[in-house]
Amino acid sequence: MNRSILPALPALILLFVFFLFPVVRMLGFSIEGGTFDWYAKALGEQLYLRVFWNTFEIALLVTFFCLLLGYPLGFLMATTTPFWATVGFIFVLLPLWTSVLVRTYAWMVLLGRNGVFNRSLIEAGLITDPIPLLHNFTGVLIGMVHVLLPYMVLPIYGAVRKVDPAIPAAAAGLGASSFAIFRRIYLPLTLNGIFAGSVLVFVLSLGFFITPALLGGGRVMMIAVLIEQQVREALNWPFAAALSAVLLVFTFAVYALAQRFTRTETEAAR
Repeated sequence: MNRSILPALPALILLFVFFLFPVVRMLGFSIEGGTFDWYAKALGEQLYLRVFWNTFEIALLVTFFCLLLGYPLGFLMATTTPFWATVGFIFVLLPLWTSVLVRTYAWMVLLGRNGVFNRSLIEAGLITDPIPLLHNFTGVLIGMVHVLLPYMVLPIYGAVRKVDPAIPAAAAGLGASSFAIFRRIYLPLTLNGIFAGSVLVFVLSLGFFITPALLGGGRVMMIAVLIEQQVREALNWPFAAALSAVLLVFTFAVYALAQRFTRTETEAAR
């Protein structure tokens, strides 16, 4: 055995026992009886195709809103003074130190019909009836964007920090406007950070369970929620395994496309 592998052997064993072996067992469940009938059901029936489409639609929207909110925040943290950058890091990282379940229940309190948000609007006279923000598409989006926003901010922050401050300073000295500096300098030079954050948020969104299960209230069906229902309620392990395998293939496909795009961008930069 190559001696260079020895330090990594415990990690490889751990990976095999807790990841590779369960995945192989899952694939075995999905072809129980030596047939692919469960895959045909997952990819051939309109109901389950709709669930897959809902999952991708939500993942895309969550990625879009995280980028919309995360780029200005990451840019500000990277270009402001050290004090305000530290404050920004505290607020960005604080959600990561809190349980997803706790954060989701907090959003349920805030977004309910008698929650803080609706009560504030009614007391201010802006609305007369509560706005439906819970157990629907909107509530799931809000909760998932809140949970996944740090995963967009941090790659963008790192990309902006790599930009040489002398370049935008030189452009400003030559008379370029702030918008032109952003469009022609910062945006092209931070595309890798944008892409890395977007892929990370999108892939994490595909397998989200707790937030859509609680904030969706069973009305917003994502693939992870469907898998859980098949295991817990229907006790249909083979079908749940087939759904999991399809989701895993989609996730690997997204990752492969991301790797290909990143490689192309790197070669073009050279």
